Amino acid sequence: MNPLRKVILGGTIAVAALGGGAIGATLIGSASAATGSSTSTTAPAATAPAATAPAPHGGGGPHQANGITETVLTGDNATKATAAANAAVPGATVQRAETDADGAVYEVHMTKSDGTVVTVKLDANFKVTQVVNGMA
Repeated sequence: MNPLRKVILGGTIAVAALGGGAIGATLIGSASAATGSSTSTTAPAATAPAATAPAPHGGGGPHQANGITETVLTGDNATKATAAANAAVPGATVQRAETDADGAVYEVHMTKSDGTVVTVKLDANFKVTQVVNGMA
């Protein structure tokens, strides 16, 4: 192996170790072209981790409304809120159940069978107080 190729290959290994595998593959290919070598070396392209898209408003996870952080319900609270919302809007699909930042204690966001969205508002005893069209 000629000295130039050793230097480039050594640098490529260091770059690949730091996550630059695609750069390393390019450098190896360049070294082959620069030395007149007919041997082609192909390294697998490094793949970046998939970008995590922010959850839409219908997604899970805490978000803020009116300056208050709403949190997703879990356990018994989620079960009770979901059951009450399903009774109020039969046939709808629950998107999420969470605390409410707009007056009620809990809210359940749902999609009805016709594709429209409703928000079921609940009190501290999981009694439905209101069904609002939209994400409310």
